[in-house]
Amino acid sequence: MRVKKLRRPLALRPNPPHGMAMTTSYSIEGGRPVKGEITCYGAKNFATKAMVAACLGNSPTILTNVPPIGDVDITMGLLRSVGVAVTWHDDKTLHIDPSGLNTSRVSTPDSRSNRIPILLLPVLLHRFGEAEIPRLDGCDIGKRRIDIHESAAEAFGATIEVDREHMAAKAPKKLKGTHFALHYPSVGATETCLFLAVLARGTTIIANAAIEPEIIHLVTMLRAMGAVIFVSPGREIRIEGVASLQGTTMHCLGDRIEAASWASLAGATGGDLTVHGIQPETLNNFLAYYRQVGGGFELVGPQSLRFFRAGPLQPILLETDVYPGFATDWQQPFVVMLTQADGVSAVHETVYEDRLGFTHSLNDMGAKIQLSTECVGKPCRFQHKGHFHSALIMGATPLKALAAPLEVPDLRGGLAYVIAAAVAEGTTVLTGVQKISRGYGDLVKRLNGMDFNINYA
Repeated sequence: MRVKKLRRPLALRPNPPHGMAMTTSYSIEGGRPVKGEITCYGAKNFATKAMVAACLGNSPTILTNVPPIGDVDITMGLLRSVGVAVTWHDDKTLHIDPSGLNTSRVSTPDSRSNRIPILLLPVLLHRFGEAEIPRLDGCDIGKRRIDIHESAAEAFGATIEVDREHMAAKAPKKLKGTHFALHYPSVGATETCLFLAVLARGTTIIANAAIEPEIIHLVTMLRAMGAVIFVSPGREIRIEGVASLQGTTMHCLGDRIEAASWASLAGATGGDLTVHGIQPETLNNFLAYYRQVGGGFELVGPQSLRFFRAGPLQPILLETDVYPGFATDWQQPFVVMLTQADGVSAVHETVYEDRLGFTHSLNDMGAKIQLSTECVGKPCRFQHKGHFHSALIMGATPLKALAAPLEVPDLRGGLAYVIAAAVAEGTTVLTGVQKISRGYGDLVKRLNGMDFNINYA
């Protein structure tokens, strides 16, 4: 790979995202069961990707049930920075018109806050034959390498140049289909390959692809736009490239990560929460683990589930994995519930090597969690590499609010702290809550209908 220093000024966004919490702190009074009901937003992990997919079309796309969260606002800024017109029709409907796309260079600094810019790379390559995006940050939960994305673009015929600040790519006028095998079924890399393949010349086969519900929903959207995509058993996706795509109308499926977070809140506090706006089948193995640990649930409508404790919480062995396994984004909120289980639970994180760091603050609150570099389940790719990716959780332990404010580490870890604060006796102040609002919106407003004392600090 050839390395070239790229130095260009970055354009600034003048206005803060409306989906972000205007405050940076929450005050939570805990120690009692949380009861009530809530409607899940549209899935963050679909909506932001669908916004980029809309830019592959040659006419406008309408997305419905779009979540009013920080990551959507960041993605709007990203698309507008390259000339795409993105407007809200109402609180949940976005109109995206890619006809004004006018530059191959992404320059908005907010785009570093999530992983979306890498997905714009295929769009710009198809449109201009070149692209330049900022290097990516996102939540500090592991390295989240983009080398698969770079290798994929090269496999389709692009050349890549990188430095510490930017990644640039050039491609022939028409990318060529290819056979690309992912060494790990990464969701983001699968999406990059899909976006590269749908307008490439010829046939593409993506082997070892991710098959999360959000991916399959994205495939449905691309098909509606005119793409020819076949999903086969064994994590293989075949794409027959087409000359052009048109816009469509697509509904965002409910956020399964959010639904599991509220279920964990109910289980951890001994509460009773009804969650609306979620397809139960997308929760998959979460419901089995929830039942195993002692949580209860019942279907109360086509897209509504009631979560509660069915009895005393029991210790379990939990291992995260790619779909259809237990999602890594479910792990952090679920760990808080395991601190209230009577016995020793084991958690093995196999997706991100540094996603258990949030447990140090749980220990400060009274939890008894011991981290290990060894695999507590089947050997995984982090074995013998020195990563603290396993945890032993000794419960049940009462939690107590800390005298000092608690800093939110990342999106899902932040929601775990919200749950811990709800369990803990006393009042907890969380700072840096804009990280939470990236995926959950403003919790003070959203949780207002619950028996849950959360306010701005």
